[in-house]
Amino acid sequence: MNSNKITTELEDMKISVKMKLSALWAAVMFCFIYGDIFSFHSPGVIAEIMAGKMGPFPVSQGLLLGFSLFMAVPGVMVFLSLALKPKVNRWTNIILGVFYIITNSVSAFTDSRAYFIVLGVIEEALLALIVWYAWKWPKQESFVNNII
Repeated sequence: MNSNKITTELEDMKISVKMKLSALWAAVMFCFIYGDIFSFHSPGVIAEIMAGKMGPFPVSQGLLLGFSLFMAVPGVMVFLSLALKPKVNRWTNIILGVFYIITNSVSAFTDSRAYFIVLGVIEEALLALIVWYAWKWPKQESFVNNII
C-alpha cells in the first residue's frame, strides 16, 4: 500500500542585512543601558554620583555631553542601519562597530563585577556580529547595458 505523507515545517524567511544590523544595535544599546542601571546597585556608586564623580572623572558639562553622544550612537544606528544606502551603511557599521569594540574593551574589562564582565562579553560579541554582517554584506548583481 502506497501512502503519501504530508510534512510541514515552520516558515522561515530571509532577514535582510539591514534588519540584522538594526536589531544588533538595539541589543547593544540595551546591554549598555542595563550595565549602567545595574551599576547603581553597587555599594558607593550613588554616593559617588552625589559627590559629583563618575568613576575617576569629576562630573562636568563636557563629560556628560561626551557620554551622551557616546550612548546616543547605538540608538541612532538602529534607525540608520535601516535607512542608509548599502555602501554608506556598510562602512558606517564597520567603522562604528570597530570603534565601539575598542572603547568597550577598554571600559568593560577594567571592572571586576561579574555582571559587568558578562555584559561586556555579550556587547563585544554583538559588536563583532555587526562588523561581520556589514563586512560580509552580499553584493547585488546589476545589469549594465554597454553600447559600443
